[in-house]
Amino acid sequence: MISIAVDCMGGDHGPAVTLAACRSFLDTHPQAHLRLVGLPQALAGFAHERATVVPASEVVAMDDPVEIALRRKKDSSMRVAIQQVKQGDAQAAVSAGNTGALMAIARHLLKTLDGIDRPAIAAQIPNARGRGTTVLDLGANVDCSAEHLLQFAVMGSALVSVLTGDDNPSVGLLNIGEEVIKGSEVIKKSAELLRSASNSGDLNFYGNVEGNDIFKGTTDIVVCDGFVGNVALKASEGLASMIRDFLREEYSRSISTKLSAIVSYFVLSNFKKRLDHRLYNGAALLGLRGLVFKSHGSADAFAFEQALIRAYDAARNQLLDRVKARIDHAAPLLAAVQAPAVMASDTPITL
Repeated sequence: MISIAVDCMGGDHGPAVTLAACRSFLDTHPQAHLRLVGLPQALAGFAHERATVVPASEVVAMDDPVEIALRRKKDSSMRVAIQQVKQGDAQAAVSAGNTGALMAIARHLLKTLDGIDRPAIAAQIPNARGRGTTVLDLGANVDCSAEHLLQFAVMGSALVSVLTGDDNPSVGLLNIGEEVIKGSEVIKKSAELLRSASNSGDLNFYGNVEGNDIFKGTTDIVVCDGFVGNVALKASEGLASMIRDFLREEYSRSISTKLSAIVSYFVLSNFKKRLDHRLYNGAALLGLRGLVFKSHGSADAFAFEQALIRAYDAARNQLLDRVKARIDHAAPLLAAVQAPAVMASDTPITL
């Protein structure tokens, strides 16, 4: 039985979305148990034999400063959910709440793994191959050193191996061109470190990739700093939304003839599904001593359920152990290129 702690109060919609998603998830996952964390009065109407209500007296608002969430709201649903993981009562926690607060609380309570300086946010972006390209970091760290990008690549490889069953996923370094001479000094040094890691068998480095390679699916993983990653994520979401609206309009026009309507319906529906970001909802906070997943704040019930499924699959397939194993294997390399001790403190960007 896999137990997941759910921050039922987080996100733009709170229990109206999270509880519906939890019920649907439980109906399709008989080996799952949910620990529903939130205000008792908000969860009073939910009953299921594989669900336990865990009370919390406070809620972290989407616009709460990190300091408020971390220092003052010590009985928030977000904090109590992560505490379930720390105590061993749950194997993973899921929240759609404030990104900065979630990362700060998770890092404060769970701490980072040995060999990892900074946790990273990793999620999939739809690509032309019909499966997602895993990109990290997506906003936890605005400024990154070359050593941090190496750590992200190691952790991302463990995540993708769990998601796809591929023990040797390919890693691309996001750059302004494929040539090794291009990019900033940080990017050039990152490429050198990634090549060394590839030569030592710690990961499978493809080389430099450009932004369009994320959507082509050129590599399984793309690593970048959080500023660039978050821009790529938001751009992809905006593009997908624009295309879905366009396809909806085209289908409406095709209703004028039955034949064109039938043809367009199946073609456009399949295309829309491939661009549906809800299918890829659920970003992993990698590098922590526990599993925490971040749902999009505006997620509907279907999207939030996808985040629950990702957390469940990660726990069931022992993602944390795999990340640790990857880090242990790469320990000599990571130690040899230890990240600078002093780096600017970043506030995670909202997903």
